[in-house]
Amino acid sequence: MPRKICFLNYKGGVGKTSMIVNIASCLSQMGHKVLLVDLDTQSNASIWLMRLDRWNKLNINGEGSVYSIFEPAEQTLSDILVKDVVTSKTGENLLPGFDILPTTFNLVDIENEYKNDPAEPPYLRFFRQLREIENNYDYILFDCPPNILRASQCGVFSSNEIYIPANPDALSLIGFTLLVEKLLLFHQRSASFREPGMGKPAVCRGIIFNSIKANVDIEVPKMRMQLRLNQFRNQKRVAPSAKIFETQIRDAMVVRRAVTLGLPVCLVGQVAKEEDSVATDYRKVATELERHQDIV
Repeated sequence: MPRKICFLNYKGGVGKTSMIVNIASCLSQMGHKVLLVDLDTQSNASIWLMRLDRWNKLNINGEGSVYSIFEPAEQTLSDILVKDVVTSKTGENLLPGFDILPTTFNLVDIENEYKNDPAEPPYLRFFRQLREIENNYDYILFDCPPNILRASQCGVFSSNEIYIPANPDALSLIGFTLLVEKLLLFHQRSASFREPGMGKPAVCRGIIFNSIKANVDIEVPKMRMQLRLNQFRNQKRVAPSAKIFETQIRDAMVVRRAVTLGLPVCLVGQVAKEEDSVATDYRKVATELERHQDIV
């Protein structure tokens, strides 16, 4: 069984996509087979890794993306899988075993336009199709929008762990609090659709501070987040092992440059080789995530 992990916070703008793309890439470099599932209607992860030329073809055709399994429902997740997504401009495979299920802007239609069978809500269809391919991977990471509407529900229902990207501010704390409340409601509504072998519904197992600017003291917001985490742990609304990650990811211009290049930071020139850089931060977070599995 792969580890199936959602990255989710009710607060937007926390650098979630940059975090998930770069952690996934580091896990791939560490020898793991990784599937990134883009469920965010902004499609940032898909555009970044596929580059505009490849992604535009999907967006124009309206096929080959996650929404294709719902409408016109002529494709499955297996059909739309993009294998070895990270390539050079000449087509060289740079991260073997790192695949993506891409999305395009039409995924927004799942929220209102798509009329599903009440006996098979979108998250159940998604889960059943993911189950057909999941054992090809060690990690499946879901990039979810900042809500628990239909697109996010596909990731939450299919995953077993949730990690919260956060900034050192009050809004991240509010977003975390709201997320825990909304998760409980969704798990209650979806309980009757859970199938044998799924395991327990996904709960928060960690908080990762991201995009930390130089010379910014985050000890006070970190303490406040820890207090809220302790409160939820005592209420058994998060995992007993839930923690704030020791590694925090700094803010760096190279992340924006990596998006332009269509590469994860771990493949961007000199920065990838430096001993103290944001590339190091991502590697440390990936290692911490890997080790956290011993107490799932």
